[in-house]
Amino acid sequence: MKLNYKTFTALSAGLLSILIYSGCKKYDNPPPVFEELKNLASAPRKVLIISIDGLTGTELQAVAPPVITGLQKNSKYTYNTLKTASDAGGWVSMVTGTGFSKHQISNDNFERTQNPNDDVHGNITSYRNVLDYVTQYKAVTTAMVTTWPNLRNYVRNADFSPVVTTDVAVKDSTINLLANKAGLGTIFVNFRDVQAAGGNGGYVATNSNYKNAILKADEYVGEIMTALKARKNYANEDWLVIITANHGGSSANPTNGFTLAYNPAFKEFELKKSGFNPVLFSTATSRAVVPNDNGLYDVGDTKNITVQMETKFNSTNINYPTFFGKSTDLNGSVITGWQWGHYGDQWSVTVGGIANGGSGKLQVNATTAPGTNWHTLTMSITTTVNGSGVATARSLKLYMDGNLEATSDILGRKSLSTTELLRLGHRKGDTDTPTPFYGANLQFFNVALSDATIKANIGLKDITKHPNYSNLIGFWPMDEGTEGTFFNKAPVGYNMSLSGVYTWANLAALYPPGTTVEPVTSTLSIPSTVSDIPALTLYWMKIPILADFGFDGKPYLNKFEIEFLKN
Repeated sequence: MKLNYKTFTALSAGLLSILIYSGCKKYDNPPPVFEELKNLASAPRKVLIISIDGLTGTELQAVAPPVITGLQKNSKYTYNTLKTASDAGGWVSMVTGTGFSKHQISNDNFERTQNPNDDVHGNITSYRNVLDYVTQYKAVTTAMVTTWPNLRNYVRNADFSPVVTTDVAVKDSTINLLANKAGLGTIFVNFRDVQAAGGNGGYVATNSNYKNAILKADEYVGEIMTALKARKNYANEDWLVIITANHGGSSANPTNGFTLAYNPAFKEFELKKSGFNPVLFSTATSRAVVPNDNGLYDVGDTKNITVQMETKFNSTNINYPTFFGKSTDLNGSVITGWQWGHYGDQWSVTVGGIANGGSGKLQVNATTAPGTNWHTLTMSITTTVNGSGVATARSLKLYMDGNLEATSDILGRKSLSTTELLRLGHRKGDTDTPTPFYGANLQFFNVALSDATIKANIGLKDITKHPNYSNLIGFWPMDEGTEGTFFNKAPVGYNMSLSGVYTWANLAALYPPGTTVEPVTSTLSIPSTVSDIPALTLYWMKIPILADFGFDGKPYLNKFEIEFLKN
């Protein structure tokens, strides 16, 4: 066994730093337990997290329940917390600080989803939950109050975990804990009636069942806040109260939720993503892949496709790095599949079919230098087949900003099929030096678009208006600004998962052509996710957030310290 954070003893599940282990996979969750490390310091700061599962941000804003709305005056808040994978997926992110692309948990049994491409004898990574970090570093107790037995079992390292079966019992048990447990440091509270009510008439404010459940949950929040402030030692405690949702809407079809972080010292501030926030791919390991496309993006020997991406390189005169494609590594002239490269200051596409009996490397170069500005790069493959379905002609075309740059016959490459994943980011080519670049509005069509169609739709800001929208099998804006997923917005297709060393950037008003320009309202761009909750918790409790924790979430309260740091 190998650990990437301290030595451990497997005592019971749920308490460990990131654990990486080998052997046949057993999708244990929560992960095993580390030995307790030395407490660094005690502090009066404490955290109360209340999740109103299924409460959509837009509908919360429409209902405007009095308690939560009142707390907003001393809060950092958003009505647009990014949606999560499911009930369980949202809760795992909320307690581990990691997005779905890392933890891969979406099933209600809180077991990791096995990817078809997984090596069943390989390594998997598990993540500690935040209550473990709290009790490791602080001499406090913790609690999880929920009606959901599976969640209670997943976070079974909580010191107090009362068995309750109704939301009113969740509220009463929470009030009891606040009144009688002086040593509480972090407490999770989970209300689930709002989500259940939305299942009867819809997750919208116009559904009286849903609206009334929101108002009742708001009433419970008010009673809990009253109990919190009635604690005997409240005047000597500094509480951060986070009210959020594991997601909006249903588990099967989640939508964006909300987050409110309250403290009496906070000034009101609405958290928003500001400007354009792409990923900077700049290392040999930074990448985004479709983990399993079930052959959807495989080109084969007869398929027609068009692939387009708005691209901004960070430098010029780079020697032969690749940055996008679905291919094997390029080894001399040996390659199968297709890949985009940055050769000198040219954009090039290389194709080959060595593994399928075809010819090797064919490099087709655009004639216009992209420089370091945003440019729209487009590749199409057009195939003619005979009555027997055999390809008789096949051509590759390259376009920059809608202008045809090059055309080449690729029939001799035969099939471009490969089991390699559709991948953004560096792949070994004629060099192992990556090219730093940003990507945006990646489009994948299952048809070869005409020259006129490509030209006419450069900079299209509403993809649903594309004349070939029905042929779109992948559309990734790549502007989430946080966590590890590029969400697919096409009618069909798959999300892309990020991995390796990459950086979310804020390019402010430097928008790519196909992105709707919005006013840059703040120098702070703070997209919200439920994986922020553990980061905020540790930050507030003055617990160091180490790289080994694997957090995707951000402790964005550190941007506002002037408001609440005391001498």
